[in-house]
Amino acid sequence: MITFLSGGTGTPKLLRGMQKVMDRHEIAVIVNTAEDIWISGNHISPDVDTVMYLFAGILNTDTWWGVRNDTFTTHEEATRLGTDEFLGIGDKDRAVHIARGDMLRNGMRLTNITKILCERFGVRETVLPMTDTEVTTQVKTDLGLIHFQEYWIRAKGKIGITGVTRSFAVPPVATEEALATIAASDVIVIGPSNPITSILPILSCDGIQQAIRKKPVIAISPFIGDAPVSGPAGALMTAAGYEPSSTGTFNCYGGIPDIFIQDIRDTVDVSHSTRFDTLMVDEEKSIALAQEVLRLAGTL
Repeated sequence: MITFLSGGTGTPKLLRGMQKVMDRHEIAVIVNTAEDIWISGNHISPDVDTVMYLFAGILNTDTWWGVRNDTFTTHEEATRLGTDEFLGIGDKDRAVHIARGDMLRNGMRLTNITKILCERFGVRETVLPMTDTEVTTQVKTDLGLIHFQEYWIRAKGKIGITGVTRSFAVPPVATEEALATIAASDVIVIGPSNPITSILPILSCDGIQQAIRKKPVIAISPFIGDAPVSGPAGALMTAAGYEPSSTGTFNCYGGIPDIFIQDIRDTVDVSHSTRFDTLMVDEEKSIALAQEVLRLAGTL
């Protein structure tokens, strides 16, 4: 079994290829939940849903979030009536948020909720939230701390930020399920997701680093030169005190990776790294990179 650490859109693009080249029951994904947010009384877990929808075969891969061919009737009407929904929430996507919110209010753990939802979507892979503890990534601006979603979606990443922090009432702890999955894995893959807001929140959950350091770890850089393939990773890396590059990514992971993968076009050199085409612009490219990762892992 291979366990992936995932958030955003980079790792799901790799998972798109992985599900084509390995036994889907042997894929486990521990997903960032520090971008979760309550909107209109419903609970959105964007990174969990992206992975779940991908494995269910319904993900909108034009945007890498939401349900393919979804409608937005409720969002449009709620907005017309003055509801502050800065996220465009599709109707089918909203149904998942409603179900998750109800289960959370009834005292269920996010891990159990995710398992139920995945079963109802026919997902064969293992999808696990990084923690059942509520934790939120916030960014520091001149106006104070704001939720990451407020920064990236409402402000479109166009406001200056000077720092990144995670807020919580109780320090986040990895679930027993996540730790057991890591222990049962042959290899851990840190996907090409945003190091600051997607991967570090997972690594910061108590127990995760201790567990994965006992396993071979492959990490994939989301950078080509000083620019991320997509998303706000560059600005967030700078705000967190890291160089926005593959070198910064490697340093950010604090010596955890045993194998570090860079893109063949990357102008930055990380000592002893391995280079492949990591620009997964289509399913064929995702499959090709997945096969290379499996070869490195010794499972292909």
